[in-house]
Amino acid sequence: MCPGIKNGKHNLINICAAVILLLHLIPPCIVHAAKFDPKTDGKWIIVIDPGHGGKDSGASGAFSKEKNINLAIALKTGNYLKQNLTNVTVIYTRNDDSTVDLIERPRIANKYNADLFISIHSNWAKSKSVAGAETFVMGHTKDQANLEVAMKENEVILLEEDYSTKYAGFDPKSPESYIMFTLMQNVFLGQSTELAAKIQNQFNLRVNRKDRGVKQAGFWVLYNTTMPAVLIETGFITNPDEEKYLNSDQGQDYLASAIFRACRDYMNEIDSKSGISVKNTEPVNSNSILPSGDQLVFMVQVATASSRREIKPDNFKGLNNIVELEAQNRFKYATGIFMEYPEAVKYRKEIEAIYPDAFVIAVKDNKILPLQQALEQKRKK
Repeated sequence: MCPGIKNGKHNLINICAAVILLLHLIPPCIVHAAKFDPKTDGKWIIVIDPGHGGKDSGASGAFSKEKNINLAIALKTGNYLKQNLTNVTVIYTRNDDSTVDLIERPRIANKYNADLFISIHSNWAKSKSVAGAETFVMGHTKDQANLEVAMKENEVILLEEDYSTKYAGFDPKSPESYIMFTLMQNVFLGQSTELAAKIQNQFNLRVNRKDRGVKQAGFWVLYNTTMPAVLIETGFITNPDEEKYLNSDQGQDYLASAIFRACRDYMNEIDSKSGISVKNTEPVNSNSILPSGDQLVFMVQVATASSRREIKPDNFKGLNNIVELEAQNRFKYATGIFMEYPEAVKYRKEIEAIYPDAFVIAVKDNKILPLQQALEQKRKK
């Protein structure tokens, strides 16, 4: 996808630069285009991101542009979700051929406390014989091919005005810039990987796409999300057969329905793993045990529900001191109160056997904060 990248030792200057870059790349969760007004009513919020758009065409095939394929599949995916699931609110980062800066896409998801972020793309390769679908999650990779895919997608920032300032000096073409991804901890890696695996399984078994697997790489659009997130490469626009498939109504329908089924199965699995009793009883709200005022604490979230549940050990696999937090009309249940992030990480490992999908959250004034934002606040103190 990109010119060959020579291997070499990263010197101390590059590493220090990456550390500084990491500490400055935590943006506020603000969406400038306020055209989204989701009414959640306790529903899952799924943000669908059609890659590229507007002046950014993405990859080009023999007769088509990636941006149009991505949008078509994204809109069909959203329609499948809305038509078949009553407990879902769908938000698009774009629903037409408009330009959306890369930095704004995760901000949209973060602003509305989305439960899932799905970025839809079409791939490109020098060889026309390369084919298949793959799904990426946020992570560091030493694999050259994965790095090149991420670099190709991240290059869209070069089309934006004042991109160097906006992205704090991040250079999508420089391998040194990707050191930052080795320094972060993706608390949603496990959940993102589960969703990605379900998507690939649907592509392979139900849609008969060549399975290129679940992979990790440093995608900016995934790095700044604060929820489980995946980037899907639905196929290669440079492969003649796949380009025809990606542009056909049937191909787009099949791919969209596969993504829908994967989301549905993931949601059902998460709900079943929560361990919450389905008996609808009047809850005992235990928010009073949280520190009052603006004290920032870290907790371990173990479950999410669309309706309130009675807080008692039997409903939470024997755990005590469960706290109920409400966000976007969904109820989230967490345990443990820690002043420092490493303490919460340690506790999460202690309860991993009974809650393998638990993850660390930051709480301030009874509200959940984006974890990266909370860590930045801690660092400045």
